[in-house]
Amino acid sequence: MKNLTEGHSGSLIFKFAMPMLIGNVFQQSYSIVDSIVLGRYVGKEALAAVGASFPLIFMLISFVVGVAMGTTIIISQYYGAKDMKMVKRAIETMYITLFAASIIVTILGITLSGPIFRLINLPEAVMPQAITFFNVYLTGMIFFFGFNGISSVLRGLGDSKTPLYFLIISTVMNMVLVLLFVAVFKWGVAGAAWATVISQAGAFITGIIYLNRTHEVVKLDSLKLVFDRAIFKKSLMIGLPTGLQQTFVSMGMLAVTRIVNGFGTDVIAAYSVAIRLDSLAGMPAMNFGAALSTFVGQNLGANKPERVKQGFKATFMMSGALALLTSLVVIIFRQPLMHLFTEDTAVIAIGADYLVIVSSFYIFFSTMFVIGGVMRGAGDTLIPMFITLFALWVIRIPAAWIMSRYFGVDGIWWSIPVAWFIGMTLSYLYYLKGNWKKKVVVKPMAVITDEVIID
Repeated sequence: MKNLTEGHSGSLIFKFAMPMLIGNVFQQSYSIVDSIVLGRYVGKEALAAVGASFPLIFMLISFVVGVAMGTTIIISQYYGAKDMKMVKRAIETMYITLFAASIIVTILGITLSGPIFRLINLPEAVMPQAITFFNVYLTGMIFFFGFNGISSVLRGLGDSKTPLYFLIISTVMNMVLVLLFVAVFKWGVAGAAWATVISQAGAFITGIIYLNRTHEVVKLDSLKLVFDRAIFKKSLMIGLPTGLQQTFVSMGMLAVTRIVNGFGTDVIAAYSVAIRLDSLAGMPAMNFGAALSTFVGQNLGANKPERVKQGFKATFMMSGALALLTSLVVIIFRQPLMHLFTEDTAVIAIGADYLVIVSSFYIFFSTMFVIGGVMRGAGDTLIPMFITLFALWVIRIPAAWIMSRYFGVDGIWWSIPVAWFIGMTLSYLYYLKGNWKKKVVVKPMAVITDEVIID
């Protein structure tokens, strides 16, 4: 665990954020590489099909991933208490839970894929490829959940670098396989999905081998796993708020996708590309916000509130400068960036319009995440959650629907910075109010016995 209570605030936060940022960039590259290869070797319908699939995939997995975060906390607390028997029990319980969840998600997803794609108004021309990609992708859920479980275990044990190494290996494997399956073997969207499944399987198997060889206490023996109901209930209680937030956010994105789908294949394809570039551009803000949360938590716990203000200012300046630079780069190079994914002029033009409108306001997004990082670091997660859901469900979705009626597809794009501005303003007002400071608990963590104590 890195000590963030001594030294230059800005330097500490920057160094802490970088490994997380690199890991997330590699994680985003999965979908970016898939989209580039499909857009250039198959066509805009394939690009639209993959783009339409990801909000649905995210909706299916978000709740499980959110709840699994609760187990990470339990593992870290048992590990801190040096209770290795319960560390192993918590890990085994998580593996069993994720295995069962992967089976349920796969069956539900494949069974309901057609009806859900029709519910979100996906054009019939895109439907067959979307269903094919989605169904093949879901066959790898056991590996996806398994790898996320291993990453959670390692982070709970204080190791954040090893999951990054596995992720890099998996990403490189995916790049090679998607080119082989799509560009050489001509397997289309199914090839891109199989490349992802195999890459995730590789990361999962590598992770299992690593754990079994280097961590005696967490060796995985599938024949001797024990499910602990008490630990499961505790992890559910801790992770449920995060899981629900992730679920509502994913459902909101699905609602936005339905509005986009009403404008046809070109718009769906353009949106698919643009949101991938958007997600990549937003990574610095999200990771600086996460790093600031850890910084704030440690310094409030060490009774050094004056460093919180220093950290906030430093993070705001760093993240804000990167946001402005990113906006400039995206606006200037919007056409070449779109051209990486497709040669269709209509898709490029629509995507370029999106990038100009949305990227001009990255500073709003950045500021919102930095402010939220302070509150989460203080232990106040409920209000930031409500602000996020309010900005999405009360502002963005209605604004996208109404403005699209008057301004066409550009109205959907304008709803994004509008929601960011509202979210940023509400976050700042709550920050000024100072109620988040009352959530701080600086008592030392108690040793876990029958109850999980979050101090």
